[in-house]
Amino acid sequence: MLKNFFLTCSGVDKNLIQECSNGEQNKYVGIGATVFFTAVMATIAGSYALYTVFDNMFSAIFFGLIWGLLIFNLDRFIVATIKKSDSKWKEFAQAIPRIILAIIIAVVISKPLELKLFEKEINQVLLKEKNQMILDNKTQIAQQFTPEIAKINSEISVLKQEIITKENETNALYKTYIAEAEGTAGTRKLGKGPVYKEKREKHDTALKDLNLLKQENTLKIKEKEAEITTLQQNEKIAINKSQPIISNFDGLMARINALHKLPFFTSFFIFLLFLAIETSPIIAKLLAPKGSYDYKLEEKESAIKTWAMQQIQQRQQMLSADISIDNKVYKDITADEELYNYKQKMARELMKLQADSFYKKQQKML
Repeated sequence: MLKNFFLTCSGVDKNLIQECSNGEQNKYVGIGATVFFTAVMATIAGSYALYTVFDNMFSAIFFGLIWGLLIFNLDRFIVATIKKSDSKWKEFAQAIPRIILAIIIAVVISKPLELKLFEKEINQVLLKEKNQMILDNKTQIAQQFTPEIAKINSEISVLKQEIITKENETNALYKTYIAEAEGTAGTRKLGKGPVYKEKREKHDTALKDLNLLKQENTLKIKEKEAEITTLQQNEKIAINKSQPIISNFDGLMARINALHKLPFFTSFFIFLLFLAIETSPIIAKLLAPKGSYDYKLEEKESAIKTWAMQQIQQRQQMLSADISIDNKVYKDITADEELYNYKQKMARELMKLQADSFYKKQQKML
């Protein structure tokens, strides 16, 4: 049963292969087994690749099976259409398009499996890229909010500086009227005279202005600090919104790009392995000598071709004979006097009827 299945996979004519020796049958069993297991590898590779795309196991398995069947059909077609001949160059020439197709299939099959084999290394590369993307993203978002925050901080500094300047002025006035009272400066008279009162009034006025300025500027500072808090919250929201996009940066294309950043030769040798597997049925057919199955197939195709050519030639001869006979028959009829007289009589009657009809139409018009 297994042998029969692999023969089916090889694309041979079962009726012909059954007439061949066991050695000839085993050759095609090996080719069919290679075709089958290549399709199995394609199914696994396709399922994994599609799982990275859809992130759904059932969808990945379903489409992976379809992909495997497609590869199986292509491989079976490639092997079945290579015909053995006496010229190796002729065989190689007809195998070139099939080898190119096999190389393409090998690339498509090997790439998803490379992604799976080097998954840990790829994850490491992606982690570094994600961390860098996070830093770059924060920098880009900060560039949107930092100038506005810096501007508001500058305005807050100006407001605070106004308070400090006013405090310094008020403190200076305080020291002035205290020194006047103590007699250490100003009029240098001890006691609270008119000059003291004047300076005291200036200080009290400045102190009121300072308190009013503190209230106004404190309120403004709180409003501006609230604006900074809002901007900072908006910055965090923007970062949080972009975070899932960066976290999901592990799709198929990202993984393939990460794979290309790994050492080349390891990946290349895996590709060569799958290329050898994919092209092995073709190479086996090219290297194998012409066997009994090939002779039987060639004989059967030659017989069908000869029979078809005979049928075409017979139909051409029959057509030529029919044309000759028809020409002779109608030539003899042309010389028949009785047929001529009959057609002449009918033509006369027809012309009479046409003349009568024309006369009646003219008469009605008049």
